[in-house]
Amino acid sequence: MSKPDPLDLSAFAVPGSGRGILDLLRYRYLLRLLVRKGILTRYHGSVLGWVWSYVKPAAQFAIYYLVVGEFMGFTRGIDSFPVYLFSGIVVINLFNEAFGNATRSIVGNKALVKKIYLPRELFPIADVFIAFVHFLPQLSILVVVCLFTGWVPTAIQLLGAVLAIVIVLLLATGLGLLFGAINVPYRDSQNVVELILMLVTWTSPVLYSFTMVRDKLPEWLFGLYMLNPITAAVELFHSAFWFPTTIETAERPEHLWLLAGISAVAALVTLLIGQLVFRRLEGRFAQEL
Repeated sequence: MSKPDPLDLSAFAVPGSGRGILDLLRYRYLLRLLVRKGILTRYHGSVLGWVWSYVKPAAQFAIYYLVVGEFMGFTRGIDSFPVYLFSGIVVINLFNEAFGNATRSIVGNKALVKKIYLPRELFPIADVFIAFVHFLPQLSILVVVCLFTGWVPTAIQLLGAVLAIVIVLLLATGLGLLFGAINVPYRDSQNVVELILMLVTWTSPVLYSFTMVRDKLPEWLFGLYMLNPITAAVELFHSAFWFPTTIETAERPEHLWLLAGISAVAALVTLLIGQLVFRRLEGRFAQEL
């Protein structure tokens, strides 16, 4: 009697194994579902709904403009200060929402994480996509305001804005993977992230000009300040949206494109580190949750 042929298991994957972020293409349908669910439930039960995506940044801008611009007098020396301020705010809002939500994504989806297997990276990355979708209404407001002020950007300036968005999304994804994984066993990570987000808001040239920092800090410390990827992203947005609305004599950072390239590399390295830490810790997610 001949032995039966062995079963062909090549089409099956070993449970719990995967290729991390590379599995996004394979599970893109699930990613779309998670993004769609997050977008639809964002303002579920709200009377104003998506109007809040416009009201919140508008209120934030008004507060900063009155307190920082008018009361503290930071409008002096900065042409078209409202555009300068808002073009920086939208970058910070994108980073804060993407990073903050990605950090809480695994804990927030613990019911799914404990019951079924799917690449856990889907959760923080879906939250980054959702943050980008909510960033688009703010960007549209910025574009409309700029058009009313005679905005005529160059192609290279618009390319810089796209690069700024890429830098912010890559950095937020890498940090979201890192802190999202650490947040499962150590919930204090959320508090650490809140401190980071507060520091980012005040240590980036959003509410003030980079020249104010340059004039106050030693040269080596100012160099470190400019190496912050969020600083580079904010200045790229300033160059794309604010600078063309001025008389174009305002001082711009030296070697901005070099700083942007360094920031892009730093964001990619952060993404790699975040993925490695995430893959190392994800095996215990179900038990820790």
